[in-house]
Amino acid sequence: MTAPLLPESMRAWQITAHGEPREVMHLADVPTPSPSPSEVLIRVRAVAVNFPDVLLARGEYQVRPDLPFTPGIELCGDVVAVGEQVRHVGVGDRVVASHIGSLAEYTSVPAGDVRVAPAGLDDTQAAGLTIAYQTAWFALHRRARLQRGETLLVHAAAGGVGLAAVQLGVAAGARVIGVVGSPEKAEAARAAGATHVLVRPEVGDGLAQRVKDLTDGDGADVVFDPVGGSAFDASTKCIAFEGRIVIVGFASGEIPAARMNHALVKNYSLLGLHWALYQQRLPELADQAHAELVRLAEAGEIQPVVDDVVAFADAPSAIERLAAGSTVGRVVITIAE
Repeated sequence: MTAPLLPESMRAWQITAHGEPREVMHLADVPTPSPSPSEVLIRVRAVAVNFPDVLLARGEYQVRPDLPFTPGIELCGDVVAVGEQVRHVGVGDRVVASHIGSLAEYTSVPAGDVRVAPAGLDDTQAAGLTIAYQTAWFALHRRARLQRGETLLVHAAAGGVGLAAVQLGVAAGARVIGVVGSPEKAEAARAAGATHVLVRPEVGDGLAQRVKDLTDGDGADVVFDPVGGSAFDASTKCIAFEGRIVIVGFASGEIPAARMNHALVKNYSLLGLHWALYQQRLPELADQAHAELVRLAEAGEIQPVVDDVVAFADAPSAIERLAAGSTVGRVVITIAE
């Protein structure tokens, strides 16, 4: 297929200083990028908002691009040009990708970060397939080695990555207990397959005991924790013998201090998960995970939950909604029709 004629410039959101998204994001007209020999140029259709977008705006993410830069780290779009070294995708392919700089009409992405999108998902769903589901897949299967019949406790179970963990846990044959922040979010976790849903403000300090009650005193075999803070503390009190706590992030803003003597006495494991390192160091495993996620999506066992779809012009407000913790599933920004 012949590559389309590209415009010389394009619209892109740029962060010009560090602060809250509404204050530091500005829509600019910038040159349309050209792919290097190892890159893919994508016409962006949809961008899924992630918590790292909030941190990038604030200058608190582990990667700090030079100012000004374009945010957005997860997309679905069409390939419009490929570098001479690229073989696995071609012009016209609909793809998903993870790369800082996605919140623009076009973006150049390293070829290893680009994969063909599942045909059964629309653009808004496919935009949210990569980071949340890859994170959950690696946490549950690579790090925790979740087994059929085990009990999985998922914190923030109505968020994007939490719902991915619930769906993948159910697909793996686990019994899932979800923890959510409000009664309104409980239904989303149940719809994703959680056997039990605990509303954090309702259970308060009794969260660990409720988990023990639901497991006949055994506790959870695996904990998926993207929250940190008091969620982590509660997890250590209800983790099963030889249980595994996977630390995915600190959405609460509180980084807990782990008590190593407690882990020793109770015989549980603390496992860190930084998915981007797999993408960088073992990309073949990310490819395998993507193939499995495509299989599960085509079988109807997983499906990204899209809470809202917003226009390109409303990108800053969409990112701030995620920061406020008021969303269920994914918020997706549409760019191209």
